[in-house]
Amino acid sequence: MTTELATFAGGCFWCMVEPFDERPGIESVVSGYTGGHVENPTYEQVCSDTTGHVEAVQITFNPDIMPYEELVNTFWQQIDPTDAGGQFNDRGESYQTAIFYQNEQQRQIAEQSKQQLEESGKFSKPIVTPILPAKTFYRAEEEHQDYYKKQSFHYRLYKKGSGREDFIHQNWKQNPDKSELKAKLTPIQYSVTQENGTERPFDNEYWNNEEEGIYVDLISGDVLFSSQDKFDAGCGWPSFTKPVDPYQVEEKTDTSHGMIRTEVRSKQADSHLGHVFNDGPKDKGGLRYCMNSAAMKFIPKEEMKEQGYENYLHLFE
Repeated sequence: MTTELATFAGGCFWCMVEPFDERPGIESVVSGYTGGHVENPTYEQVCSDTTGHVEAVQITFNPDIMPYEELVNTFWQQIDPTDAGGQFNDRGESYQTAIFYQNEQQRQIAEQSKQQLEESGKFSKPIVTPILPAKTFYRAEEEHQDYYKKQSFHYRLYKKGSGREDFIHQNWKQNPDKSELKAKLTPIQYSVTQENGTERPFDNEYWNNEEEGIYVDLISGDVLFSSQDKFDAGCGWPSFTKPVDPYQVEEKTDTSHGMIRTEVRSKQADSHLGHVFNDGPKDKGGLRYCMNSAAMKFIPKEEMKEQGYENYLHLFE
């Protein structure tokens, strides 16, 4: 297996691990310091803005499964690329953003991605995140590694309180026009994705589909689930043991209908997909992602390359 390194500075490194961690093709995500002139700096030294270093993450990944382009896109979606003085409530040199490229190919991909972002008109202010050659990366102290797991409650409060969470939701979520969606989607598709509706069990398109392929978000086209993880739960809706890429789904507490459930939504389009329960196959992790067919589109294995999903063919090897 071939692996490469990717290095990104996106403000506080606590918030830059979770978006990349546990995704397909990701071997490790390490928090640390880079870009400066002091060897083996400490957290306190870096925060003093005297070392030239920024907080960063270094990712070891398999480019055959997780392309560098996808990592760069994910990086942009975590930051305010127009802020040269830090990120959100964290101010100063050590919280500045940057993409550190490891080779010429990474530089070209990063530059092209930055240009596309500038030309998209998403932000009215200039994109100021620099693209720089990689320098020595120093691993941060152990208490800063996997902080989102070790101190999950404090991490959630911090991500929200710093302003990062709201900025991401406001600027990086797709906001499709509701009237256009209503004209484009069938009534049941609109009801499910936009109004948190539920289709009838045993009377939907994919509940008993046994073909090999992937299930993508109906609106964004992002890959959600694979037939490799689909199973017959006997409930009448398509059920899966796990998503293909945890980054593409979000889970929220749902207290509607007098119940406490965990809702599953698509990350980019913010569409309602279904719910996840703890009654799935124990040997596969014990989860059951109970989805609505109306929120997804099925791409047969033999059509994946043609439709631009070639990178996911590894799921069937």
